[in-house]
Amino acid sequence: MSLKKKEINVLFIADIIGKPGLEITSSLIAHLKKKHRVDLCIANGENGAAGKGLSDNIAKTYFSLGIDVITSGNHIWDNRNFHTFLAMNNNVLRPYNYPEDNIGRGYTIVNILDQIPVLVLNLQGKTFMFPIDCPFRAANEVIDKYKDKIKIFIIDFHAEASAEKMALGWYLDGKASAVIGTHTHVQTADEQILPRGTAYITDAGMTGPFDSVIGMKKQIAIQRFLKQIPIRYQPATDNVRLCGVLISINVETGKASSIQRLQLP
Repeated sequence: MSLKKKEINVLFIADIIGKPGLEITSSLIAHLKKKHRVDLCIANGENGAAGKGLSDNIAKTYFSLGIDVITSGNHIWDNRNFHTFLAMNNNVLRPYNYPEDNIGRGYTIVNILDQIPVLVLNLQGKTFMFPIDCPFRAANEVIDKYKDKIKIFIIDFHAEASAEKMALGWYLDGKASAVIGTHTHVQTADEQILPRGTAYITDAGMTGPFDSVIGMKKQIAIQRFLKQIPIRYQPATDNVRLCGVLISINVETGKASSIQRLQLP
């Protein structure tokens, strides 16, 4: 263990929205990784293709920028042309707690410096979302399977309800190194280290245009609420920010020592 780092630094980039999100990620990621000595970079990419779904080329671009693992959520299924890539690439994740005969993987193991294994798990909530398998039991299943071999577990919990995210954070305190909420695109100010060492935030926010309604053009969103018809959303373009969190995790214990919320520039 003496040859290993005492801590690893993890950069989690919140839901990347279309071209604006890609552009700001491209402009900032190298600086962030160097400044904070990032060992592992994870990004939620389910909104990469014009705000819904992902494409082969966009996923490849994320990887070329230095993103190691792409997590997702309910929109990962929106682009059927992406399904082959999803099935073949181990580091593009779909929520683990969808029925097991779906394509793709719900978790991956990344070896930092070829000697520090980190398990990244993607889960989706049930409250106000599709009635899929229980994320609490799914998390236990994966952690119990690997806990004798791996100390560091990082979870992207893609869920609608704050209460469900908070409950999972407390449920996994001391079992997971980090529980990071995604999906609402609204960054919360409750980042903390829970009593048993789990880094937690209810929602990491979004990487995209803030002059918008959760990344989409305001007038389209307003018309959808006024008229109650499914007008197609389009990504907005202005006041683009990168959101996410930086987390430091002890290699020997798997416990987080710090979590810092990001909203740039």
